Amino acid sequence: MKNQVKIFDTTLRDGEQVPGCKLDTKSKLILAEKIDILGVDIIEAGFPVSSPGDFKSVVEISKIIKNASVCALSRANEKDIDVAAESLKNAKKPRIHTGIGTSEIHIKHKFNSNKDSIIDLAKRAVSHAKKYVEDIEFYAEDAGRTENDFLAKVCEEVIKSGATVLNIPDTTGYCLPSEYGEKIKYLVENVKGIDKVTISCHCHNDLGLATANSIYGVLNGARQIECTINGIGERAGNTSLEEVVMILRQHSNLKLDTNINSKLLNETSQKVSELMGMPVQPNKAIVGSNAFAHSSGIHQDGVIKKRETYEIIDPLDVGVDKSSIVLTARSGRAALAFRMKEFGVNLTKKELDDVYNEFLVVADGKKEVTDSDFPIMLEKKNIKYG
Repeated sequence: MKNQVKIFDTTLRDGEQVPGCKLDTKSKLILAEKIDILGVDIIEAGFPVSSPGDFKSVVEISKIIKNASVCALSRANEKDIDVAAESLKNAKKPRIHTGIGTSEIHIKHKFNSNKDSIIDLAKRAVSHAKKYVEDIEFYAEDAGRTENDFLAKVCEEVIKSGATVLNIPDTTGYCLPSEYGEKIKYLVENVKGIDKVTISCHCHNDLGLATANSIYGVLNGARQIECTINGIGERAGNTSLEEVVMILRQHSNLKLDTNINSKLLNETSQKVSELMGMPVQPNKAIVGSNAFAHSSGIHQDGVIKKRETYEIIDPLDVGVDKSSIVLTARSGRAALAFRMKEFGVNLTKKELDDVYNEFLVVADGKKEVTDSDFPIMLEKKNIKYG
């Protein structure tokens, strides 16, 4: 039996903090429904106190979500928590997400406070949220740069106050994977009552390590990953949902898995990109347009003979119809013959040699040779088709 890793999707909250990606309520409802169908365990619907529009979005999302828990973000103060609770009244499975910064730089420069006061605020926030709902997630903002002993003390106190989930964010994307993994391990081994709650990873991608850090987190005892579709989010982005899901699925020896229907990943990715106006980079893992595209002759020959020679994931498993053999000046005869066959032309060896020479002339003059180039190439070599 595999251990389940819960997927906490924050596309509609942290993901929406990307400049220019603001969504209206109608668009949020479309995405929320798709994300729920995808199989996530928790949807962070927004930060209700931040604006009337965000409050309305959380209210409306709460009404339509059938499977996932619906989560609302708040800071560690009563007004935020009251508004979050009000926005979640229609949710089947409500969760309040409250917390405060715990690193020295946050305590000193952001709050002009001290460690004892931070612990007191954290405890009071969780206790107040507990008056409204049972499921309380506490975030220790900038946990990545928080001393482990103090972080453990904060975690222990909020567990006593009723927290059910402990969010350990690498808010600035600073941690190395080994460092983040050790932090999670330290909490597992040193926090009283930790076995009664879920540890959550919330990692940012400032150094390109968000996915790796999240994986190291679950390898060391975390059982929830906070992530976004396409890895969108503040600054350099968040942990990419599709990446962590497929890493765990490909490495079955880890005996860790999620409830995500991976066949819906590509479709969901495209819808997020469309509604947020945020293009997916072509070389993005799992959902980029080049993720299953091959243009090197050596790779193409291998994939044509047996897909697994250069692909560790079956495209169908993530909702992509098939691999792409892209014809360029680097393509060989095997790729040209393959594409010609798809076009409806079976070339003899001699014909292939003749057409390949013509193909190289065309390929040297453009980035990609497409089906529209085939008729001219064939006609020049007097090869009938159609």
